[in-house]
Amino acid sequence: MVLDILKSIHPESDFAGSNDFLKDGLLDSLDIINLVVMLEEKFDISIDGEDVTPEYFRNLETLELLLKKYMGPDNPLFAQM
Repeated sequence: MVLDILKSIHPESDFAGSNDFLKDGLLDSLDIINLVVMLEEKFDISIDGEDVTPEYFRNLETLELLLKKYMGPDNPLFAQM
């Protein structure tokens, strides 16, 4: 699900193969803002500005940590990711 959202931002990028989206140039600051909006809409959450930091947007694992913070670690959606 998150991978699909990332692919909608940059379809040509290999997010699954990257350990650091920022270092690899897959996301920039504007992309992160767009991603936050898409995640909020998709998962019906509101991400605090203080959590919009590079640490949460480095790779799929850190994005999952961010989502778990807002959705709870036992959310059934995480079984599908």
